[in-house]
Amino acid sequence: MAGTSGSGTVRWGILATGGIAASFATDLLEMTDAQVIAVGSRRPESAKRFAERFGIPRAYGGWEELAADDDIDVIYVATPHSAHRAAAGLCLEAGRAVLCEKPFTLNVREAEELVDLARARGRFLMEAMWTYCDPVVRRMTGLIHDGAIGEVRAVHADFGLPGPYPPDHRLRDPALGGGALLDLGVYPVSFAQLLLGEPDEVRAVGQLSPEGVDVNTGLALGWDSGAVALLSCSITADTPMTAAVTGTAGRIEFPRGFFQPERCVLHRPGRDPEEITAVDGLRSYQREAAEVMRALRAGETESPLVPLDGTLAVMRTLDAARERLGVRYPGEGAGADEGVGEDADTNEGGA
Repeated sequence: MAGTSGSGTVRWGILATGGIAASFATDLLEMTDAQVIAVGSRRPESAKRFAERFGIPRAYGGWEELAADDDIDVIYVATPHSAHRAAAGLCLEAGRAVLCEKPFTLNVREAEELVDLARARGRFLMEAMWTYCDPVVRRMTGLIHDGAIGEVRAVHADFGLPGPYPPDHRLRDPALGGGALLDLGVYPVSFAQLLLGEPDEVRAVGQLSPEGVDVNTGLALGWDSGAVALLSCSITADTPMTAAVTGTAGRIEFPRGFFQPERCVLHRPGRDPEEITAVDGLRSYQREAAEVMRALRAGETESPLVPLDGTLAVMRTLDAARERLGVRYPGEGAGADEGVGEDADTNEGGA
């Protein structure tokens, strides 16, 4: 693989130093075929503290310096999503492969810009949607493909956190792309679209905060085939965080934590419930990283597990839902501010 060390070890940089960056670094450092060689932050002191904490040899007080380091094979972008377009774009322009946290960007326009840039430069780019890399989820999609539950007719999924979050919290900050939909709703939407593709109809209802972000949202997605998805997300209520896929010949149910499941249960008429498990010995962040490293070694610029066209389709659905809710972010038309909130704690319980 061009640009990697002769041993095949993939060399990582981490952009931003918040909670989710720390979680990713912790998991990555346990992988024998990965090496974290650099971290970058807009604040030099943050980069230095992060590097000392995790034993990372290089700390850069700027994103540009990190992106310019030719010893780095791939950069993990861990800023809040309001800065994803700027951060990931900078890395791609510098020739780095990129794993970018979810939601991929604030809107589909920004997402298209990143995808077009990566494809034009021939650089690897992937959204960090760990659910798609999960072995139980992959087992489920295989069962459905093989007809285990017939034709999928309905998907139900929810993701809600109890709060309450104060007005200055990032989840309520429009400047950081706050709200339930982008932070949490991206999981139910991605889950449904993994199985059914992009919906033909999007409906959304919800409650907005005084700041103008959604705090409790319900989505109804429809497909011309007659399939439907009923999804919800909230930053005001601790929802079950479960999912179910119902087909013409059975259903598959996921317990709490469907976005990083350890098991699911297959129900079919006239048969006992069947527990479905799959073990790969990895944790959720490690699965993302493993897929990136597999693709880089294979010379691929996109992951078949987390395809860029699928990421764009999810962003179109999120855009449509926000339009119906009336949620718009400051400066959305002009792009995100590169320096806003890069070290916010984006670890909300999912990737």
